[in-house]
Amino acid sequence: MAKESTDRTTIDLFANEKRRGRPRSNPLSREQQLRVNKRNQIKRDREKGLKRIELKVSQELFDALNEKASDSNISRSQLIEIILQDTLTRQY
Repeated sequence: MAKESTDRTTIDLFANEKRRGRPRSNPLSREQQLRVNKRNQIKRDREKGLKRIELKVSQELFDALNEKASDSNISRSQLIEIILQDTLTRQY
C-alpha cells in the first residue's frame, strides 16, 4: 500500500519518524494551509459579488486610514469603500 501525499485523513499512518509533543492539528504544511485559505477567501468574496482593487499608498496615509477605521470600529477596507462612494456621489 503506497502512501498518498494528498491524503488528509491518514497522513500520519505511515510516518517514518515519531515526534515528541503535541500532534499537528492540521496535516497540511503552513504554505498549503495559506494557499487553501486564500482560495476559500477568494471564493467567498466572489459569491458576495466583491471585486479586488489593489493600490499602493504612503505609510502616513496607511496609518491615518488604520487610525480612522479603528476609531469608527470598521475595517480599513470598509472605510476605503465609504470614502470612494462619497467621492463618486459628489457632483463635479
